[in-house]
Order: sequence, then structure tokens, then C-alpha cells
Amino acid sequence: MNKKQQRQQKMLRQQEIVNAAKEAGRDLTAEEQTEFDSLQREIERLNGEIEAEEQQQRGMTPQPNAPPQNPANPEADTQRAIQEERARIRSITELCGEFGMEARSYIESGATLDSVREAALEHVRQHGAPIPANGRVSITESAEDKFRAAAADAIVMRSGMELQNPADGARQMMGMTLRDLAIECLTNEGQSGLNRRSSDELYGMLQRQFYNPTAAFPAILDNAINKAYVEGHKTVAVTFDQWTKKGTLKDFKTHDNNYLAGPVGEFLEVPEGGELKHDVFGDEKLPTRKLKTYGRQFTLTRQAFINDDIDLVTRIPAKYAASARKTQNKQCYQILVNNPAIYDGTALFSSAHSNLLAKGTGITKEAVQGMILALQNQTDQFGEATIIRPAIIIVPSGYMFDMYTLFYSPTISTSGNTQAVNPLYRYKDSITVVEDPTINALCGGFGNVMPWWLLGAKDDTDFIEVDYLNRQEIPTIRRMETPGTLGFVWDIYLDWGISVMDYRGAIKNPGIEVKNPIELA
Repeated sequence: MNKKQQRQQKMLRQQEIVNAAKEAGRDLTAEEQTEFDSLQREIERLNGEIEAEEQQQRGMTPQPNAPPQNPANPEADTQRAIQEERARIRSITELCGEFGMEARSYIESGATLDSVREAALEHVRQHGAPIPANGRVSITESAEDKFRAAAADAIVMRSGMELQNPADGARQMMGMTLRDLAIECLTNEGQSGLNRRSSDELYGMLQRQFYNPTAAFPAILDNAINKAYVEGHKTVAVTFDQWTKKGTLKDFKTHDNNYLAGPVGEFLEVPEGGELKHDVFGDEKLPTRKLKTYGRQFTLTRQAFINDDIDLVTRIPAKYAASARKTQNKQCYQILVNNPAIYDGTALFSSAHSNLLAKGTGITKEAVQGMILALQNQTDQFGEATIIRPAIIIVPSGYMFDMYTLFYSPTISTSGNTQAVNPLYRYKDSITVVEDPTINALCGGFGNVMPWWLLGAKDDTDFIEVDYLNRQEIPTIRRMETPGTLGFVWDIYLDWGISVMDYRGAIKNPGIEVKNPIELA
């Protein structure tokens, strides 16, 4: 960073101090005034160094207020005056350009460079610092920011979670308890004698900082909880997003004004001199979509702080974030298993929809072939062929072994005890098998009848869509205060909606009883 950039950065910091005081409707505090004056001294020092460097680049020796070197030679004095005036104009032009000011008035009035610098500082105070030419403002972390980042990462790693790029100093802080961290934060904020206070007293001091936006301890907890629940949301084992579509809605209204354009007419031969025939395509109303809000609340209690229960800051939020994904997963599989009535008033899987096998079977070649044929022979709302490619088979836990045997065996045994080509082998790379024990749980576990399904490719058909509010897929977490609760309280919530968009996207096999091949004790 060169000296001009250093000067601009210090002026930006001065502007931040002034803006903070203006927004609070107060004068600068003693600490703020001290920092402002220190920055001003640094700016003035940099101004002198910048001016000296510029004079050296022009081949001039920096000698402020020096008398003429050769009073007997007026021509030399004239040339020196011309060079100094050119240097003044150049410096004023550069300085004004750097801060978005008009240079002409200062040049014509004979203003000195020092007076223009003062005017630039006042301009920054009133209007804010200009955006750099490259459109980017360089923001550097303060020591307090670095401490908070390291402390938050230390809490997360202390709980056993792994972070790819922890903040500098985080590993050295992993041995700190919540009490140690609270003492460090309060000490940095000017408190003293904290080591002699009980954990209960420290907790009371921290609670009084609940709504203080500059307080370090609540902000560190927020940061640690945020990282923990994002990690929990990312690593949870769910399967619904492998076979559902993802959508977005901008509000909580019922969206029922979506229409699907019907097929266009076939191209007709146009004889010589003939006319083109006008075509009118139809449309069909699609199902409604609507968002709902789901969430929970948890508390870092006074007892948890005193007991140094770090899991309440990390693992519990991660579990709640994972719970959001598991809830979505369960809701999607409930639609498959419970077979509710959909937008046309008919059960999702029914003879009216031509997507239900008449009799349930296990995993057999004949069953899979029949389901593929049923999927590919669906017609759209206008009676046209849909041309859906089979892409996913969803099975309960316990069917995956049979599926791999079915798809990955090049040959099969025939009734005549001979080997024949396995016709399903060609689908091994194009059909994905999804196994989820949620189906087992919804059906009552082993020993009960469990269905399975064949789904078409997402690009060929709509089936079930999961919508989020403005594409927000990760739960929002918010710290709040609950009257009568001794603790820091956080809300976790997420908005989503699940809709069946088209019954043609799946075929259901009612299945048979699934048993565990190994008897448990």
C-alpha cells in the first residue's frame, strides 16, 4: 500500500468516527477525539512525505520556505517560481481529483496546498470519502474484529467440528472456557477486577449487554452459532433433494396464476401460392404453490454458562439446522407414502392417473420394465406423448442390495438354467437408486408392506417441487430476549413450501412385505 492509499484509508477511518457520532446524535467521545487527532497527525505526516517525494521526482530539492539561492539572478528566480507554481497546480489537481473536488477555484485563488488539504478533510467530513477509481474500497480488519473471529472459530473447533480455514489465533484460544472468554471480552471493554467475580456475576454483566451492538461476547456467540448451524445444515444425510425440483417464491401469497402452454400444431405443407394456416395453442392451469414458516427456539441458559456447556453453542444449533432438512425430507416422503389427493381432487397415485401398478411386487426385472413402460407412455394434458426418460428409483432401506444385483449384472439366469442378456444392464448409468430409511419408518418398519417408485428425469417432467422464500435455503438465526428467561435466546426459522406439480413424473409399485434378512436379538 503506497502513501496515498494509506492517507485515504486514514481519512476513511476519520469519516467512520464522524458518521458514528452523527448517527448517535452526539459529539465525539474523548476516545474518538483522541483517535481522530492521532489520525490527523498521521495524515499530515503523510502529506509532507508525499510532497517531498513529488518534488524529488521533479528534480527539485524539498526546501520549504527557503530563500532564493541566487538573489542576483532574477531570471533563475523566475524559472524557480514557474516550477513551484506548476508543482502547486499539479498537486492541487491530483488532491482534488482524489477526493472528488473541483480544483479550478483553488488554483485561480492562489490557495496553498495546505489549505486545500484542510478543505479536502472538511469535504470528507461532510460528504464522505469518494469511491476509488477501481470501484473497490479496501476494508481492513481491526484487532477487535480479529479477536472476535478467532474466538468464534475456537468455540466451534472446541466442540469437535472441523473448519477448513480457521481465523488466525483460533487454535490458541481453544482452551478458553466460556467464563475465560467473557472475562477477556469485558476486560477489552474497560471492565476490571473480573477474575474475582463469580460466574453468576459475570453472566449478569453479559446479559446487560444483550442489545448493545458493539458488545463482543454476544456477537462472538452469534458468529459461532451461525458457523455451527451452517455446518449442520450442510452435512445432514437427506435424499429428498436428489429427486425433487427446487423453486423460489417472493412472498407468502398463494400462487395460482401459473399456466402451462399447450403443444403447438404440427407443421403443415404449404402448396405453391398457398397460405399459412393460423395455429392457436391451448393452456392448462397448474397447481397452486404456497410457503409456510417452520422454526424452533433454543436458549443458552445461566446454568449452561456456569457449567461451560459448549455444546449448547455449537452442537445444538447444528442439530436444529439439520432438523430443518430432515423435516423437509420427511414431508416429501410423506407425500409418496400417504398418497394424498392433489390439485385435481384425485389421489396422487391412482388408476385415473395411470401411475399405479395394480399389484405390488418386490424388486424384479418384470416390475422395473413394467414401470418404465408406464412412465414412458404417459400423455400430457393435451393428449400428446410426454417422452419421459426414467432417471431415479426410490426404495426403502433393504431394497438397495436387490437393485444393484438387478442393474449391475450383465447376464441373468433363465428358467431353462441358461444365461441371457440382462436388458436392465443398459440402465445402470442412467438410473440412480435412492434408498431412504424414512420410508421404513413411515411404513412401520420391517415386517410391513413398503412401496417403491420410479421417477422421470427432472428435465422431462415436473413431479414434486420444494420452494424457498427468495432462494433462502439455510435457516435464519436471530438472537432475541424472552421475558422471564434466564439466558440468551435464539430463534431458528426457515420458509418453504412443497407442492405436487404433475402426477406424470412418477410410477408407484405398492410393494410387498419387507423383512430384515438377519434376525435381531
